[in-house]
Amino acid sequence: MMRTQLHHLLRDAADREGSAPALTFKDRTVSYAELWHDVVAFGGWLYELGLERGDRVGVYLEKRVETVVSLFGTSAAGGVFVPVNPLLRPRQVAHILNDCSVRVLITSGERLDLLRDELERCHALQCVVVLGSRPQAAHERPYGLHGWEDVVDADAYAPADQGVIDIDVAAVLYTSGSTGKPKGVVLSHRNLVVGAESVSQYLSNTDDDCILAALPLSFDAGLSQLTTAFNVGAHVVLMNYLVPGDVVGLCAEHAVTGLTCVPPLWIQLADQLWPAKARSSMRYFANTGGRMPKPTLEKLRSIFPNAAPYLMYGLTEAFRSTYLDPAEVERRPDSIGKAIPNTEILVVREDGSACAAGEEGELVHRGALVALGYWNDAARTAERFRPAPGRNSAHSTPEIAVWSGDTVVRDEEGFLYFVRRKDEMIKTSGYRVSPTEIEEITYGTGLVRDAVALGVDDARLGQRIVLVVSPPDGEAVDPDALLGALREQLPAYMVPKQIEVRAALPRSANEKFDRNVLRQELMSA
Repeated sequence: MMRTQLHHLLRDAADREGSAPALTFKDRTVSYAELWHDVVAFGGWLYELGLERGDRVGVYLEKRVETVVSLFGTSAAGGVFVPVNPLLRPRQVAHILNDCSVRVLITSGERLDLLRDELERCHALQCVVVLGSRPQAAHERPYGLHGWEDVVDADAYAPADQGVIDIDVAAVLYTSGSTGKPKGVVLSHRNLVVGAESVSQYLSNTDDDCILAALPLSFDAGLSQLTTAFNVGAHVVLMNYLVPGDVVGLCAEHAVTGLTCVPPLWIQLADQLWPAKARSSMRYFANTGGRMPKPTLEKLRSIFPNAAPYLMYGLTEAFRSTYLDPAEVERRPDSIGKAIPNTEILVVREDGSACAAGEEGELVHRGALVALGYWNDAARTAERFRPAPGRNSAHSTPEIAVWSGDTVVRDEEGFLYFVRRKDEMIKTSGYRVSPTEIEEITYGTGLVRDAVALGVDDARLGQRIVLVVSPPDGEAVDPDALLGALREQLPAYMVPKQIEVRAALPRSANEKFDRNVLRQELMSA
């Protein structure tokens, strides 16, 4: 059968590998047949609830079997899933739920308690499904409450076909936006299915693989651990990262063959003592979310001498763009490689013409993995998603590519090297962080007059967040009090590592804060 929708990956794996393990979380393992049963049951319940084609379903949970059931069950019902990073604070979660008008929310009782006040203002929300103990309603709620055990049962039936095709929306993944609010990247079923096929092809995944899912499922590379595994019927071990030793322990316990992490985590893992079982089972390790330091790469290659290292570059707007063939890592460890299968990567000048070898230009990604745009944001979509350079003609349908905003250079042999990004986004611990969002929260505390958040190069984090502030007139800034206020409102990865207090912040000729001057001062301090 054709695989035109995301859940078809799981359907086909269940047909081929019914009794094989699909997911493990802690001491629970479910087979592909069992997982598919629950996905169909959940999809049927959503359909019975009245979920219509394209309705959004938010999933605000840590990684567990029910989280995966919710994502793929939403696909089976014809809905659109919105995975919400479990590290986000209630205010940020509410923004996401409101921004894409989430109708159904899947969460835990503890998280629902934290969200209670914010959900009062989520007017599209009609239903909340709760895992664990269901909170007692102290007052009238504007949404219905259901327990997970009431949703997935043995008598459930398959949802009706809602006529979804491959170019319809499957998911909205939220990432930090330059304006301060998270932006939703809209992905089609085609994006996700073709992405799974492409990535699993160059990683040579098979049903013999055991993949540890250590990255958040709200992160495109984290979701990819599921889709690539289900594409070939591999076994996925879910973990909610706490300390590096947990990763090592699970790799040994389950004889993990594939592990993808971001550089800050790899730096920590390279310093761990890996038992022989974990070292011998690893077939490949992959890096995404920033450049891996060369000393870390060398350590990992000594830990896993028989494993292939994959250095990757990707955009949430295109899921994955390039990878470096492991055979080239020794010769060019600084390269982000070449285009992944079924993708073309262009390097172009401002006018869209192709750059020569050695000439810096903007990376443009074309092909089936290009997302549909940003949710409910036509202006930013038009900026980033533009006609593919040199590809439109009178004989073909105009093609939209994603213009990354990243500057790269291609060498004579076609290998790409990352140079810099145009925007002010901070890349820390594998996350893209909006300085504007940090600044808005800082101003909201009332403890400062001026505030600028910057990313400063850091060997372990990629960039560390530094907040430079000036005091209100006639007052002083208490950095500890300010840091405490920020910790209450920001997830841990967005909390500044350093606060600098200045009497005044430098400004440019147009009276804007001069971020370049501040960054240079911080780097030379």
